[in-house]
Amino acid sequence: MKLLVLLSRVPFPLEKGDKLRAYHLVSRLARKHEVHLVCLSDTPTAPEHLEHLKRFCSSIEVVRIPRWRIILKLLAAAFSRLPVQVVYFHHRHAQRRIDAAIERIRPDHVVCQLVRTTEYVRHRYALPKTLDYMDTLSKGMERRTETAPWYLRPIFRLETRRLIRYENLMFDQFDHTMIISAQDRDYIYHPSRNRMAVVPNGVDMEHFRPETVEKRFDLLFTGNMNYPPNIDSVLFLVNRVLPIVRKDRPEASLLVSGVDPAPSVRELARRDKLITVTGWVKDIRASYASSRIFIAPMQIGTGLQNKLLEAMAMRIPCITSALANNAIGAAPGDEVLIGETPEDYARLVIRLLDDAQERERIAANGYAFVRERFDWERSAAEMERLIAG
Repeated sequence: MKLLVLLSRVPFPLEKGDKLRAYHLVSRLARKHEVHLVCLSDTPTAPEHLEHLKRFCSSIEVVRIPRWRIILKLLAAAFSRLPVQVVYFHHRHAQRRIDAAIERIRPDHVVCQLVRTTEYVRHRYALPKTLDYMDTLSKGMERRTETAPWYLRPIFRLETRRLIRYENLMFDQFDHTMIISAQDRDYIYHPSRNRMAVVPNGVDMEHFRPETVEKRFDLLFTGNMNYPPNIDSVLFLVNRVLPIVRKDRPEASLLVSGVDPAPSVRELARRDKLITVTGWVKDIRASYASSRIFIAPMQIGTGLQNKLLEAMAMRIPCITSALANNAIGAAPGDEVLIGETPEDYARLVIRLLDDAQERERIAANGYAFVRERFDWERSAAEMERLIAG
């Protein structure tokens, strides 16, 4: 089958969740199908990244969206019924490029990742199409509204309503739909949402493997550090959890690793010598391996936390929120530890720091859990069955 896959970002390097999912699913689909990749991009793309993708894609086309075009579109967004996330990525010159690519390639099927890209193909009714919602953007925006400054809340509420409407509309305009977790499927408001296929992420167990190295840090958080739910989580950890931990463990240290740290995240390291903020790292496995405990007290956001799967695969004991764990389904108290209040998280951190056997028990159970449940091969096979109809 000839597939055209439309993405809102070039899916390499793998420093963000949507890139990770696209890369692993597309690379596996390409073993049996002719895959043509069309990627939007608001930043320059390194030639070596495209060369890497050409190993398995029949063709790659990057449609560059200049920042000045984005600014003009965002100014006009106030008068549009489309969500800002859709307006940001949809442009006339890009539409012409994508239309030309479809006419040239003549795909048997089009796959769109995220509703950000669907405007380009939604009116091609004769062309079979699959939409990977990935996660529920409207729910993520709704949760951001709850913690946003008062002056942003009306804007976020409007964007939430637009996203709900648009997610429902796209559901009816695509032949097949898929999403990352049952929890996210249940956040979709469409009455037929149960028809959506749940296709979870996997974890590359050959890449993320346990390593025996010196543990230089007590706690670790990883992720795209310009992503609001990750920023919120780290600030919660540092400002509300760590002070309680340090009453018992004054020298407790924290490593924050991930691309594009926001100024508020960088500031944490400037004011506390026991906090290290790395920014982008060449190999995130070194961050996992050098830490005793992985902690992700996610308060907002949607989707499946790849960071948890990777930490478990590297046999690191994990502490997270019920919100994050609901998407992966680990057994609380056995495969993962669940906190709610700052006091909960601090108690769990101290418990693991004080008890090496408990750290090993949670780590071993988490490792066995992800090995059994999260496999990219199974996810790609499920996606292939969906596309085949």
